[in-house]
Amino acid sequence: MAEVKLHGRLLSPFVCRVIWALKLKGVPYEFVAEDLSNKSDLLLKYNPVHKKIPVLVHGGKPVCESMIILEYIEEMWPQNPLMPNNPYDRALARFWIKFAEDKLVRTTTLAIPFISVVAILKLFRSITGQELENAKKEILEILQTLEEHGLRERNFFNGDNIGLVDIAFGSMLYWMQVIGDVVGVKLFDSHKFPSLHTWFENFKQVPEIEENFPNRDDIWFISNIAVNSGWPLIECSSIKFVCVSHFVLVLFMYWCLKMFFSLCFCYCLVSRSEG
Repeated sequence: MAEVKLHGRLLSPFVCRVIWALKLKGVPYEFVAEDLSNKSDLLLKYNPVHKKIPVLVHGGKPVCESMIILEYIEEMWPQNPLMPNNPYDRALARFWIKFAEDKLVRTTTLAIPFISVVAILKLFRSITGQELENAKKEILEILQTLEEHGLRERNFFNGDNIGLVDIAFGSMLYWMQVIGDVVGVKLFDSHKFPSLHTWFENFKQVPEIEENFPNRDDIWFISNIAVNSGWPLIECSSIKFVCVSHFVLVLFMYWCLKMFFSLCFCYCLVSRSEG
């Protein structure tokens, strides 16, 4: 079988989509971690147009954009199908995938994907007042649409088995929960959205999904920094390192100042005693 490589970052919801699909299909692959603050020559070579992740490289040929990659995986490896066989059901699946992309996802002008969720970004950038209420309303309307028309009392969007629609929404809703915790807004209420909540619990319990969720603490850490500092939401593994480095630097400067004033104080005491 031709070699399969996935270029990305583990904290990206779009990269997670591809990882979950590959795991569900049982396709072995090599993960190539990309530093989006210093993009590799390979990433720029494989995705010269958008210069972003994820990129799946199969037999030396790159495929870009998460949902296009998922379609490629479904067609290339037909085992454990993630789309229905019936043409009408496949059309419905494509409709909900389009809904997820239109309502929950956008491509940032910086071409740096982290949490590129339209309504959720508004929560970050306007976390008080009427704008916050408008952002909450927008997200709740999306969830209500899914609750009423998407699942129709089924375990998954495809029926009894997980599929591409579940992966498309699941990747976004996982980050939505974390971001809601950071800004202090409970969006995914089990009483308001019982079917959606049950679906998401089913989704998280699928072994291939559960074993490959990104670290919630890392997402919370970066999201919290973005909220409290106003930094842009850049999915980059170096963020946490940079923050810790800055913290250590501040501590070191504090220690130096403390030592400086202590020495000055000691000098003054010695000078007085000699006088």
